[in-house]
Amino acid sequence: MKKLINEPADVVDEMLEGMVAAHDLRRVDGTEAVVRSDAPVEGKVGLVSGGGSGHEPTHAGYIGDGMLDGAAAGEVFTSPTADQVSELIQACDGGEGVFCVVKNYEGDVMNFETAIEMAEMEADTEVEHVVVNDDVAVEDSLYTSGRRGVCGTIFVHKIAGAMAQRGEDLAEIKRVAEKATENVGTMGMALTSCVTPEKGEPTFDLGEDEIELGIGIHGEPGTERTELMSVDEITDHLAEAVLEDLELETGTEVATIVNGMGGTPLMELYVVNRRLQSVLDDRGLETWDAWVGDYMTSLDMMGCSITVLELDDELMELLAAPAETPGLTVPE
Repeated sequence: MKKLINEPADVVDEMLEGMVAAHDLRRVDGTEAVVRSDAPVEGKVGLVSGGGSGHEPTHAGYIGDGMLDGAAAGEVFTSPTADQVSELIQACDGGEGVFCVVKNYEGDVMNFETAIEMAEMEADTEVEHVVVNDDVAVEDSLYTSGRRGVCGTIFVHKIAGAMAQRGEDLAEIKRVAEKATENVGTMGMALTSCVTPEKGEPTFDLGEDEIELGIGIHGEPGTERTELMSVDEITDHLAEAVLEDLELETGTEVATIVNGMGGTPLMELYVVNRRLQSVLDDRGLETWDAWVGDYMTSLDMMGCSITVLELDDELMELLAAPAETPGLTVPE
Protein backbone atom coordinates (compact mmCIF):
# COMPACT_ATOMS: atom_id res chain seq x y z
CA MET A 1 0.00 0.00 0.00
CA LYS A 2 1.47 3.37 -1.04
CA LYS A 3 1.75 6.08 1.63
CA LEU A 4 3.43 9.46 1.92
CA ILE A 5 5.80 8.48 4.71
CA ASN A 6 9.49 7.86 5.20
CA GLU A 7 10.02 5.22 7.88
CA PRO A 8 6.92 3.95 9.73
CA ALA A 9 8.72 4.39 13.05
CA ASP A 10 9.22 8.10 12.33
CA VAL A 11 5.75 9.02 11.09
CA VAL A 12 4.31 10.43 14.34
CA ASP A 13 7.40 12.50 15.14
CA GLU A 14 7.57 13.86 11.59
CA MET A 15 3.83 14.59 11.57
CA LEU A 16 4.19 16.64 14.75
CA GLU A 17 7.16 18.52 13.28
CA GLY A 18 5.00 19.40 10.30
CA MET A 19 2.09 20.53 12.49
CA VAL A 20 4.32 22.80 14.56
CA ALA A 21 5.80 24.27 11.37
CA ALA A 22 2.32 25.00 10.00
CA HIS A 23 0.49 26.29 13.10
CA ASP A 24 1.00 28.38 16.24
CA LEU A 25 2.09 25.37 18.29
CA ARG A 26 5.20 24.05 20.02
CA ARG A 27 6.46 20.67 21.21
CA VAL A 28 6.96 19.94 24.88
CA ASP A 29 10.68 19.14 25.04
CA GLY A 30 11.47 15.43 24.92
CA THR A 31 7.88 14.36 24.32
CA GLU A 32 5.28 13.83 21.62
CA ALA A 33 3.03 16.37 23.31
CA VAL A 34 2.07 19.61 21.56
CA VAL A 35 0.81 22.80 23.19
CA ARG A 36 -0.24 26.25 22.06
CA SER A 37 2.82 28.47 21.67
CA ASP A 38 1.84 30.71 24.61
CA ALA A 39 1.15 27.83 27.04
CA PRO A 40 0.63 27.90 29.93
CA VAL A 41 -2.00 30.63 29.75
CA GLU A 42 -2.21 32.46 33.06
CA GLY A 43 -5.63 32.95 34.60
CA LYS A 44 -7.48 30.11 32.88
CA VAL A 45 -7.87 26.39 33.36
CA GLY A 46 -5.69 24.46 30.94
CA LEU A 47 -7.63 22.01 28.76
CA VAL A 48 -5.83 18.95 27.41
CA SER A 49 -6.58 15.71 25.62
CA GLY A 50 -4.71 13.06 23.71
CA GLY A 51 -4.62 9.53 22.39
CA GLY A 52 -3.21 7.49 19.59
CA SER A 53 -2.18 9.09 16.32
CA GLY A 54 -4.01 8.31 13.09
CA HIS A 55 -7.20 10.19 14.01
CA GLU A 56 -6.19 13.61 12.69
CA PRO A 57 -7.23 16.36 13.14
CA THR A 58 -7.87 14.74 16.54
CA HIS A 59 -6.13 15.56 18.86
CA ALA A 60 -3.59 18.34 18.31
CA GLY A 61 -5.68 19.83 15.51
CA TYR A 62 -8.03 21.23 18.15
CA ILE A 63 -5.39 23.24 20.02
CA GLY A 64 -6.07 26.97 20.02
CA ASP A 65 -8.28 29.71 21.38
CA GLY A 66 -11.58 28.34 22.63
CA MET A 67 -10.58 24.67 22.63
CA LEU A 68 -7.53 22.69 23.79
CA ASP A 69 -4.32 24.08 25.28
CA GLY A 70 -2.41 20.91 24.47
CA ALA A 71 -2.56 17.29 23.35
CA ALA A 72 -0.40 14.18 23.70
CA ALA A 73 0.14 11.99 20.65
CA GLY A 74 0.77 8.30 21.08
CA GLU A 75 2.04 6.05 18.33
CA VAL A 76 -0.52 5.06 15.69
CA PHE A 77 -3.63 3.74 17.49
CA THR A 78 -1.63 3.56 20.75
CA SER A 79 -2.22 5.58 23.90
CA PRO A 80 0.38 8.19 24.87
CA THR A 81 2.46 7.22 27.88
CA ALA A 82 1.64 8.45 31.37
CA ASP A 83 4.97 10.31 31.50
CA GLN A 84 4.12 12.25 28.34
CA VAL A 85 0.63 13.10 29.56
CA SER A 86 2.02 14.26 32.91
CA GLU A 87 4.49 16.54 31.13
CA LEU A 88 1.62 17.86 29.01
CA ILE A 89 -0.54 18.60 32.06
CA GLN A 90 2.28 20.48 33.77
CA ALA A 91 3.06 22.45 30.58
CA CYS A 92 -0.56 23.68 30.43
CA ASP A 93 -1.00 24.63 34.10
CA GLY A 94 -1.35 28.40 34.26
CA GLY A 95 -2.20 28.40 37.94
CA GLU A 96 -5.89 27.53 37.71
CA GLY A 97 -5.51 23.78 37.24
CA VAL A 98 -5.91 21.51 34.23
CA PHE A 99 -8.91 19.63 32.86
CA CYS A 100 -8.41 16.45 30.81
CA VAL A 101 -10.82 15.10 28.18
CA VAL A 102 -10.23 11.35 27.87
CA LYS A 103 -11.75 8.90 25.39
CA ASN A 104 -12.95 5.65 26.94
CA TYR A 105 -10.24 3.23 25.86
CA GLU A 106 -8.46 1.21 28.51
CA GLY A 107 -4.99 2.47 27.64
CA ASP A 108 -6.08 6.11 27.51
CA VAL A 109 -7.98 5.92 30.79
CA MET A 110 -5.19 4.10 32.63
CA ASN A 111 -2.40 6.37 31.38
CA PHE A 112 -4.33 9.60 31.95
CA GLU A 113 -5.30 8.56 35.48
CA THR A 114 -1.67 7.69 36.25
CA ALA A 115 -0.50 10.97 34.69
CA ILE A 116 -2.98 12.96 36.77
CA GLU A 117 -1.61 11.37 39.94
CA MET A 118 1.95 12.14 38.81
CA ALA A 119 1.17 15.78 38.03
CA GLU A 120 -0.63 16.26 41.32
CA MET A 121 2.32 14.83 43.27
CA GLU A 122 5.21 16.29 41.26
CA ALA A 123 3.88 19.78 40.53
CA ASP A 124 0.96 20.15 42.94
CA THR A 125 -1.29 20.71 39.91
CA GLU A 126 -5.02 20.49 40.49
CA VAL A 127 -6.54 18.23 37.83
CA GLU A 128 -10.04 17.07 36.93
CA HIS A 129 -11.14 14.92 34.00
CA VAL A 130 -14.07 13.46 32.09
CA VAL A 131 -14.20 10.14 30.22
CA VAL A 132 -16.21 10.32 26.98
CA ASN A 133 -18.10 7.14 26.06
CA ASP A 134 -20.45 8.10 23.23
CA ASP A 135 -20.30 5.01 20.95
CA VAL A 136 -23.77 3.41 21.07
CA ALA A 137 -22.68 0.35 19.05
CA VAL A 138 -21.10 -1.60 21.90
CA GLU A 139 -21.25 -1.81 25.68
CA ASP A 140 -17.83 -3.47 25.91
CA SER A 141 -15.09 -4.14 23.36
CA LEU A 142 -11.56 -5.48 23.00
CA TYR A 143 -10.26 -2.07 24.07
CA THR A 144 -12.83 -0.84 26.59
CA SER A 145 -14.83 -1.53 29.66
CA GLY A 146 -18.06 0.19 28.75
CA ARG A 147 -18.74 2.17 25.58
CA ARG A 148 -15.95 3.55 23.40
CA GLY A 149 -15.14 7.24 23.18
CA VAL A 150 -15.37 8.44 19.59
CA CYS A 151 -16.41 11.53 17.61
CA GLY A 152 -18.71 12.95 20.29
CA THR A 153 -15.45 13.85 22.04
CA ILE A 154 -15.10 16.82 19.66
CA PHE A 155 -18.28 18.38 21.02
CA VAL A 156 -16.88 17.92 24.54
CA HIS A 157 -13.62 19.63 23.50
CA LYS A 158 -15.58 22.58 22.14
CA ILE A 159 -17.92 22.92 25.12
CA ALA A 160 -15.22 22.53 27.78
CA GLY A 161 -12.90 24.78 25.79
CA ALA A 162 -15.46 27.58 25.70
CA MET A 163 -15.89 27.31 29.47
CA ALA A 164 -12.15 27.49 30.04
CA GLN A 165 -11.80 30.41 27.63
CA ARG A 166 -14.28 32.52 29.58
CA GLY A 167 -12.50 31.82 32.86
CA GLU A 168 -14.70 29.22 34.53
CA ASP A 169 -13.16 27.04 37.22
CA LEU A 170 -12.45 23.30 37.18
CA ALA A 171 -15.70 22.35 38.87
CA GLU A 172 -17.83 24.23 36.34
CA ILE A 173 -15.89 22.84 33.39
CA LYS A 174 -16.33 19.32 34.77
CA ARG A 175 -20.07 19.91 35.20
CA VAL A 176 -20.68 20.93 31.58
CA ALA A 177 -18.26 18.33 30.16
CA GLU A 178 -20.16 15.61 32.00
CA LYS A 179 -23.49 17.03 30.81
CA ALA A 180 -22.32 16.94 27.21
CA THR A 181 -20.97 13.40 27.62
CA GLU A 182 -24.26 12.19 29.06
CA ASN A 183 -26.25 13.64 26.16
CA VAL A 184 -24.23 12.65 23.09
CA GLY A 185 -24.29 9.47 20.99
CA THR A 186 -22.31 8.25 17.98
CA MET A 187 -22.28 5.25 15.64
CA GLY A 188 -19.93 4.57 12.73
CA MET A 189 -19.52 2.34 9.71
CA ALA A 190 -16.81 1.36 7.23
CA LEU A 191 -16.74 0.68 3.52
CA THR A 192 -13.08 -0.37 3.75
CA SER A 193 -10.51 -1.15 6.39
CA CYS A 194 -7.70 1.27 7.15
CA VAL A 195 -4.01 0.59 6.54
CA THR A 196 -1.54 1.36 9.33
CA PRO A 197 1.95 2.59 8.35
CA GLU A 198 3.67 -0.24 10.22
CA LYS A 199 1.55 -3.08 8.84
CA GLY A 200 1.15 -1.73 5.30
CA GLU A 201 -1.99 -3.77 4.61
CA PRO A 202 -5.65 -3.65 5.65
CA THR A 203 -6.30 -4.43 9.32
CA PHE A 204 -9.31 -6.54 8.40
CA ASP A 205 -10.68 -8.05 5.18
CA LEU A 206 -13.85 -6.61 3.72
CA GLY A 207 -15.30 -7.76 0.42
CA GLU A 208 -16.27 -5.42 -2.39
CA ASP A 209 -19.95 -5.97 -1.60
CA GLU A 210 -19.62 -5.84 2.21
CA ILE A 211 -19.67 -3.10 4.85
CA GLU A 212 -19.01 -3.04 8.61
CA LEU A 213 -21.49 -1.40 10.98
CA GLY A 214 -20.58 -0.29 14.49
CA ILE A 215 -16.85 0.17 13.87
CA GLY A 216 -14.42 1.81 16.29
CA ILE A 217 -11.66 4.27 15.36
CA HIS A 218 -8.65 1.95 15.62
CA GLY A 219 -9.23 -0.24 12.61
CA GLU A 220 -11.14 -2.78 14.66
CA PRO A 221 -14.01 -4.50 12.85
CA GLY A 222 -17.57 -3.50 13.58
CA THR A 223 -20.37 -5.26 15.39
CA GLU A 224 -22.11 -6.44 12.23
CA ARG A 225 -20.97 -7.23 8.70
CA THR A 226 -23.64 -6.92 6.04
CA GLU A 227 -24.10 -6.56 2.31
CA LEU A 228 -23.59 -3.13 0.79
CA MET A 229 -26.63 -0.91 1.27
CA SER A 230 -27.66 2.43 -0.18
CA VAL A 231 -26.45 5.55 1.60
CA ASP A 232 -29.98 6.26 2.82
CA GLU A 233 -30.25 2.77 4.32
CA ILE A 234 -26.85 3.13 6.01
CA THR A 235 -27.74 6.55 7.38
CA ASP A 236 -31.09 5.29 8.67
CA HIS A 237 -29.37 2.43 10.48
CA LEU A 238 -26.78 4.65 12.16
CA ALA A 239 -29.22 7.44 13.00
CA GLU A 240 -31.86 5.14 14.43
CA ALA A 241 -29.34 3.46 16.73
CA VAL A 242 -28.14 6.81 18.06
CA LEU A 243 -31.64 8.23 18.48
CA GLU A 244 -32.95 5.13 20.22
CA ASP A 245 -30.09 5.46 22.70
CA LEU A 246 -30.69 9.16 23.38
CA GLU A 247 -34.50 8.87 23.67
CA LEU A 248 -35.12 12.48 22.65
CA GLU A 249 -38.50 14.16 23.04
CA THR A 250 -40.26 15.81 20.09
CA GLY A 251 -39.11 19.40 19.67
CA THR A 252 -35.65 18.79 21.15
CA GLU A 253 -32.85 20.85 19.59
CA VAL A 254 -29.71 18.95 18.59
CA ALA A 255 -26.29 19.46 17.08
CA THR A 256 -25.00 16.83 14.66
CA ILE A 257 -21.73 15.67 13.15
CA VAL A 258 -21.41 13.64 9.97
CA ASN A 259 -17.79 12.62 10.35
CA GLY A 260 -15.58 11.15 7.66
CA MET A 261 -13.26 8.32 8.67
CA GLY A 262 -10.38 9.66 6.57
CA GLY A 263 -10.95 8.28 3.08
CA THR A 264 -14.47 9.43 2.25
CA PRO A 265 -15.06 12.37 -0.14
CA LEU A 266 -16.90 15.36 1.28
CA MET A 267 -19.48 14.90 -1.49
CA GLU A 268 -20.56 11.61 0.05
CA LEU A 269 -20.63 13.00 3.59
CA TYR A 270 -23.05 15.69 2.47
CA VAL A 271 -25.28 12.98 0.98
CA VAL A 272 -25.29 11.31 4.39
CA ASN A 273 -26.11 14.61 6.07
CA ARG A 274 -29.03 15.14 3.68
CA ARG A 275 -30.60 11.90 4.83
CA LEU A 276 -29.72 12.45 8.49
CA GLN A 277 -31.49 15.79 8.59
CA SER A 278 -34.55 14.21 6.98
CA VAL A 279 -34.60 11.49 9.66
CA LEU A 280 -34.35 14.10 12.42
CA ASP A 281 -37.12 16.16 10.88
CA ASP A 282 -39.37 13.11 10.64
CA ARG A 283 -38.78 12.52 14.35
CA GLY A 284 -39.80 16.07 15.21
CA LEU A 285 -36.26 17.08 16.21
CA GLU A 286 -34.77 20.48 15.40
CA THR A 287 -31.18 20.72 14.17
CA TRP A 288 -29.54 23.80 15.67
CA ASP A 289 -26.18 23.18 13.96
CA ALA A 290 -24.79 20.51 11.61
CA TRP A 291 -21.07 19.83 11.15
CA VAL A 292 -19.87 17.83 8.13
CA GLY A 293 -16.27 16.82 7.51
CA ASP A 294 -13.30 14.89 8.89
CA TYR A 295 -13.20 15.46 12.66
CA MET A 296 -12.01 12.11 14.09
CA THR A 297 -10.60 9.76 11.49
CA SER A 298 -9.16 6.26 11.26
CA LEU A 299 -6.24 6.89 8.90
CA ASP A 300 -7.48 6.19 5.35
CA MET A 301 -10.63 4.22 6.20
CA MET A 302 -13.59 4.87 3.91
CA GLY A 303 -16.74 5.31 5.95
CA CYS A 304 -18.44 7.70 8.31
CA SER A 305 -19.96 8.16 11.71
CA ILE A 306 -23.02 10.07 12.88
CA THR A 307 -23.06 12.00 16.15
CA VAL A 308 -26.09 13.63 17.78
CA LEU A 309 -25.88 15.92 20.84
CA GLU A 310 -28.98 16.91 22.79
CA LEU A 311 -28.84 20.65 23.49
CA ASP A 312 -30.04 23.11 26.05
CA ASP A 313 -29.46 26.86 26.12
CA GLU A 314 -26.15 26.51 27.95
CA LEU A 315 -24.67 23.97 25.52
CA MET A 316 -25.83 26.01 22.52
CA GLU A 317 -24.11 29.10 23.90
CA LEU A 318 -20.87 27.18 24.43
CA LEU A 319 -20.91 25.59 20.98
CA ALA A 320 -21.48 29.02 19.43
CA ALA A 321 -18.58 30.63 21.33
CA PRO A 322 -15.60 31.63 19.14
CA ALA A 323 -12.80 29.14 18.55
CA GLU A 324 -9.77 29.19 16.29
CA THR A 325 -7.84 25.95 15.81
CA PRO A 326 -6.31 24.11 12.83
CA GLY A 327 -9.21 21.62 12.80
CA LEU A 328 -12.16 23.81 13.74
CA THR A 329 -12.92 27.51 13.59
CA VAL A 330 -16.06 29.16 14.95
CA PRO A 331 -16.10 32.86 14.03
CA GLU A 332 -17.23 35.58 16.43
